[in-house]
Formats: sequence, C-alpha cells, structure tokens
Amino acid sequence: MGFNCGIVGLPNVGKSTLFNALTSTQAAEAANYPFCTIEPNAGRVGVPDDRLWRLSEIGQSARTVPTQLEFVDIAGLVRGASQGEGLGNQFLAHIREVDAVLHVLRCFEGEVTHVEGSVDPVRDAETVETELMLADMESLERRVQAAMKRARGGDREAKAELELMEHVLTALRDGRPARALAKDLGDQRGALDALFLLTSKPVLYVCNVDEGSAAAGNEHSRRVDALAAEQGAESVVISADIEAQVAQLQDAEEKAEFLESLGLTEPGLNKIIRAGYHLLGLITFFTVGPKEARAWTVRSGATAPEAAGVIHTDFQRGFIKAETVGYDTFVDLGGEQACKDAGRMRQEGKDYTVQDGDIFHFRFNV
Repeated sequence: MGFNCGIVGLPNVGKSTLFNALTSTQAAEAANYPFCTIEPNAGRVGVPDDRLWRLSEIGQSARTVPTQLEFVDIAGLVRGASQGEGLGNQFLAHIREVDAVLHVLRCFEGEVTHVEGSVDPVRDAETVETELMLADMESLERRVQAAMKRARGGDREAKAELELMEHVLTALRDGRPARALAKDLGDQRGALDALFLLTSKPVLYVCNVDEGSAAAGNEHSRRVDALAAEQGAESVVISADIEAQVAQLQDAEEKAEFLESLGLTEPGLNKIIRAGYHLLGLITFFTVGPKEARAWTVRSGATAPEAAGVIHTDFQRGFIKAETVGYDTFVDLGGEQACKDAGRMRQEGKDYTVQDGDIFHFRFNV
C-alpha cells in the first residue's frame, strides 16, 4: 500500500467525478446537486512507475505488481458542518483515518451550482479549513478536561499531553491548523500525530479547472498555488472532466494521443501521486524475481528491517541482512546475476537507510 488520502471539499466541486476517474469506477455517483455522496467510497489504484515494468522485463517476471494508492471520497462539507450543518460532522471522523487530505477546489466557471453562489477557491479552502479547526477545538476541549484530572493526580504523561493540547488549542483559536506547529515540535511530532487531529493531516490542494486550463492553469488555480506555498502544502492542477474521459480509454497509445491533443504529457493521476509522495515523504523500493516484480512504499528514512516489515512482519522480526542494488545499476548491468558477478550487489545490515529505487532480497530467520 502506498498511502491513502481522503478527498474532501465543498459540494459540487468535482470530488466524485475525480474519484470515479482516478479509480476508473462509477462507485461514487456524480451529480449536479449537493451530498450525492452519502457514504465514504474507497478505491485503490496501482501507482504508475515505469521503473517497475523495466525491472519486470529484465527479471522476466511472471507477474508485475505496482504499489497501491487508496482514495476515499468523503461527502461534501459545508459551512457549519462542525455544528451539524449539511450532513453534519459524521463524516469528519473519516478524515482522521487517512494519511493526507486531498482538498479539491473548484477553479472553473460554469452552470454547475456552487453552494456559496460564486467561484472563489481560496474562500472555499478557508471554509473547509475553518470547519476542521472548529471540530479539532471541540475534540481537544473535551480531552483537556480529562487530562487535567489525570495530571493533578501526578500522571506525568497526562501532564505532557495537557501542555501539548493547550499549545495546539491556542494555535487553533488563533486560526492556525495543527500541522502549522509540526516543524516547531521536534521530538513531540509523534505526540501531535497521536492526537489524530483533522488539521494535523498534510494537505494537497487539487485545482479542478476547465479543459482549456488543464495544461497551464488559470487565475483561480494560481491563487491556490500561492496559498499552498504560504502554508507549505502542495498543489496540482487537473481537469476532472479530462480525467473522466481518459479513464474511458482502454488503449495506452490512444490515451497518450488524447492527452497530447490537449497539450498534456500525462494524466492528472500521475501528478497527484508525485505530489502526494513528496508531501508525505514516501519512497519506493522493489523486489524482482522470476515469479514476480513488485513495488513497495516506505517513508523516507526507513531502515532495511522496516522495509522488510512492509512485505511481512516476520521479515522484520527475523531480519538478518538485505542484499541490495540500486535501480540504475541493476538496469545498466542487466539483472541480478550480472550485478553479483560485477561485485555490485551489497550486503546491508539493520542500520541501512533505504534509498528510492533500491532492489532488495531480504534474509531472515524466525
């Protein structure tokens, strides 16, 4: 599994159209009225990576298995959602379960009804962010009371947790999301994550533009780019309508020709994945053999045993060593045996830090 992201946004911004296109399904009903998504829909897609197919070819693998990306389409939020407006805050809980928030913003004009009556993506972003901050404040205010009681009883962990929660509450009351504090927390970053706050999730803004603006964006998307840069977030420009059309094409060459006719070099999905990987600090490693070539995802900075654990917990528990070689070396020399013959296959231990594109064979004993 690569990572999962919750698709959020106001009603009628193109969330469900995008979800359907990205997952090549019609699991989420797209319609020109609010709240057509009344249950969170989840869909997984293979992460496109040309390296995997090259490795599979060299290794003459019977199967090729990409790493997976999961999208969760969450019902449209509206102003007042944290207080029960629209479909209420029942959907906010779904956001707590994802790794990142994929915030779709309407950056196109047209006849589709906008819940706020006009197109203003920055305003829309602030509306959703405010609702998430209000929900976090309500959650923390309840938990602070319980932590205060435990802290008075001498519970050191409760005292540390209370200090952190009060620090976050101050920021939220000042209009700053919890993720804005992450860089300053240092060793306490893990404690912040443990609070499972909605606004601690990293954000990827997806500017949904008209077809004519898909290649270069427009004035609306440029405003969002500036907002993302200010927040340290990521932003991408796509057209959900184009993605829907691409999803209906089965032939790869036909897809490429269609995209080229619109001045595009790749589907929007690729841009979303790259931005998401960068946002979350993810990298890819590979395993290659005659039975299977497979891509795997780990956090940047992961050790060899942690990478082994992504494949199976027994691999991490009984880790002995990792035989590894970089992607470029593997391809240049023409495969595993050639790398061994050239003395380029390395033996790495428990302290080895995984590099993007590493190809592994793990040795373990349980």
